Amino acid sequence: MPNLEPQADLERIAATSLPTHGMSAREAYTSVHDELMLDGNARMNLATFVTTWMEPEAEQLMTEAFDKNSIDHDEYPSTSRIDTRLACMVASLFHAPGIDPDRPESATGVSTIGSSEAVMLAGLALKWRWRAARRSAGAPADRPVLVLGSNVQVVWEKFCRYFDVEPRYLPVEPGQYVITPAQVREAVDENTIGVVAVLGTTFTGEYEDVVGIAGVLDEIADAGGPDVPIHVDAASGGFVAPFLDPDLEWDFRLPRVRSINVSGHKYGLTYPGIGFAVWRGPEDLPEELIFHVNYLGGEMPTFTLNFSRPGNQIIGQYYNFLRLGVAGYTRVMFELRRHARWLARYVGEELSAYEVISDGSALPVIALSLPDDSPFSVFDVSHELRTHGWQVPAYTMPAAAERVAVLRIVLRHGFTADLTGRFAEDLTTVTAGLQRHGSTGSTARHFAH
Repeated sequence: MPNLEPQADLERIAATSLPTHGMSAREAYTSVHDELMLDGNARMNLATFVTTWMEPEAEQLMTEAFDKNSIDHDEYPSTSRIDTRLACMVASLFHAPGIDPDRPESATGVSTIGSSEAVMLAGLALKWRWRAARRSAGAPADRPVLVLGSNVQVVWEKFCRYFDVEPRYLPVEPGQYVITPAQVREAVDENTIGVVAVLGTTFTGEYEDVVGIAGVLDEIADAGGPDVPIHVDAASGGFVAPFLDPDLEWDFRLPRVRSINVSGHKYGLTYPGIGFAVWRGPEDLPEELIFHVNYLGGEMPTFTLNFSRPGNQIIGQYYNFLRLGVAGYTRVMFELRRHARWLARYVGEELSAYEVISDGSALPVIALSLPDDSPFSVFDVSHELRTHGWQVPAYTMPAAAERVAVLRIVLRHGFTADLTGRFAEDLTTVTAGLQRHGSTGSTARHFAH
């Protein structure tokens, strides 16, 4: 008989060191597969902006390219050409001047692992351009400052810390979760390498007033003050606004905007990780940041933080651009916004316990809060929704607005009208239960960018 005593050790496969002996392919697959079953359902993850569904044809193409290293340009020339086309397509979408459709290399931009790498590259370009201008003027160049809101994604904090730039954070406040042109006017000086404006904030999905910020910076420069560029963090909104709000000026149509980052694996509708950094023109990307290497074959310029990276996300993004085009992206984003607006109206009309902070009219993102006298918290709601399979983050707002706690719902490609309705039903059930029984005491803060 087997030893079933409680003190008997389990023969567990999960290890913290390499096993002495391996196992069959089927055993290894089953072991990993079974453990992954404990993860949440990606389609029901309303915390992330990152794509969780693609068409089977896209998945097949990406599978066929798993073994390609995108940095091997000579070895994989077709993948390299597609990569160059992608950067040109994105720059053209954002109205970069001087784009020749017959010469994809006419665009100044690169694909990246994601928007985080793109942010780092764009920030470095801002710092290098500022430093060169200061030295050319015989001025000190040892105190670079970046002006940005306290609502930015954490990667900007990382950039400033890693590359020795002083962040000058502009606070948000209850009821005002984006920065204003007036705040920017007071914050910039001769040490400012740039101002970051966000097209689709992580916290609420709102667009910041890029036109207003550009106008203020134009006035400062025209009056003899510092000539400060704008970088637009369009990680989330860069593949939404061009299709749903084509007349909204936030991109290179504004001369003050010198660089933009965008995430292909968010509303670019591609599995992670791929993003893009694009510049207005070659003068905005200092040549000394570009490395030229020849040990993979031909002479190759490169501007990345990492070297090797998979080629299959490049292929997946190109498939999406060809498959959907402007009309397809417009259709997808319209449906997502329509579902988000419907859900926001439903909450506003049927669930009086909540205040709707953002209603999906910018990004298809809804942010909800509760009054101070509510018998339960947004953390309770987040906890209870998990019992229905939904992953919805609850978190506090940035400094100066941290007394406001928010439940954020992100709608992505593949989130159908039926799923939207089902989520509304489950949110109603959870809310009714909490209204009857009060707080569960949950204090866990789930936050995802």
